[in-house]
Amino acid sequence: MKKITNFFKLLFNFFDRYIIMPITRLVFKITKRMNVPNKKFESWLSKPTTLLFLSLFIAVAIFVVVDQKIIGFSSQNAQVFKNQPVNVIYNEEQYVVEGLPETVDVTLIGSKAELYIAEQSSNNGVTVDLTGLTPGTHKVNIEYEQGNHNIEYSVNPSVATVIIYDKVSDTRELSYDIVNNNKLDKTLVVNGVKLSVDEVTIRGAEYKIEQVASVKALIDLNNLTKKEAGTQTLNDITLKAYDNEGNVVDVEFVPSKIDAEIDLASPSKTIPLNFVPEGNLATGKAIGGYKFSQSEVTIYGDLDTLASINSLDVKVDVSNLSDNTSFKTEIKKPSGVKSVSVNYVTVDLQVTDSSSEPVKFSIPLDAINVGEGLTPQPIDNENGFITVEVQGASSVISSIDESDITVYVDLEGLSEGRYTKEIFVKGSNPLAIYKVKRTEATIDLIKKN
Repeated sequence: MKKITNFFKLLFNFFDRYIIMPITRLVFKITKRMNVPNKKFESWLSKPTTLLFLSLFIAVAIFVVVDQKIIGFSSQNAQVFKNQPVNVIYNEEQYVVEGLPETVDVTLIGSKAELYIAEQSSNNGVTVDLTGLTPGTHKVNIEYEQGNHNIEYSVNPSVATVIIYDKVSDTRELSYDIVNNNKLDKTLVVNGVKLSVDEVTIRGAEYKIEQVASVKALIDLNNLTKKEAGTQTLNDITLKAYDNEGNVVDVEFVPSKIDAEIDLASPSKTIPLNFVPEGNLATGKAIGGYKFSQSEVTIYGDLDTLASINSLDVKVDVSNLSDNTSFKTEIKKPSGVKSVSVNYVTVDLQVTDSSSEPVKFSIPLDAINVGEGLTPQPIDNENGFITVEVQGASSVISSIDESDITVYVDLEGLSEGRYTKEIFVKGSNPLAIYKVKRTEATIDLIKKN
């Protein structure tokens, strides 16, 4: 209310200073020179009809002044409208246009009132009309269309070089990629995806179509309504085209989006834990027994990974142990396993005296990773039978026989010929210590008969 009062006060002061007072002085001078009696003039001026016509004259004069901008009430202002979208007029079904900026900056110059009206009013905005242009390179003007012709404007950039191509199309096979798989629960896997279409039509400039090496539907697991085992349908899946180097190629798709059925599963497998001691106990000591807080765990992953895993090793550092001890040991996930039912397991170790003398076994040499069509043959009995010494607690080594021990060489990647390879030994009982008397064996790789 105070602002309105101040406005009318300013308006009254303006009229009093620039209109009423000058007219009064003018009338006073005229009457003085014409020797018109003051009382007669005052009587004439006080008549209602005189005041009515005088007010009407002043009102008309003010209207003319304002309408014709004889008096400037406000200065010119400029306002910049950034990132105005560029509307392009052309035959989108027949042509592809490149080179036009997506947005431009528009500067408007005018009074504050005009700028406000221009900002609020609807107009055609920034447009480029390519109607009638044929395929090729053209320079075109970028123009701002608005209804108030009293406003000046400038567009940045105001000119663009565009290239017009004929639009062509081709049909491509559709595959898919899974994105945000890491956001899925660790116990879940994507068991299968069924797309609503097997192929799509791509449209664009001919050189762009030739760049396309693959078209994929991006299956975003974040868009699943329920992240649990079962089948769900995803709608409006985005399509992308890629070149040979994996870069996105800008083309159109028909259909522009597709649907897909996503099958989520929770494959699991329960496997036993293997105790694997690492390091050497104190001199004269051996592990007489162990006990896990739980002997089995459940692992989760894809079916192929689960099929290849039958047990899980739990490595425990037993270096310099001389007394019974308990360990809380982390269970490390094998490669390809998404989750394990527990992260830690407790191992209770029973430490006892080691046997004074090791037990010796003569074990036939075996070989792994033998090439197809080949067979290994040790060059003599000394290389064919390897002496293994087994040491540990008396109760442990007394239960071990030859069938519990394997010695072998790795022949991966070898062809026909004679080779000297490192000998490896392993035993079924992890509480015993296995040592070979020789570290290498010489064998011949010969063709099978």
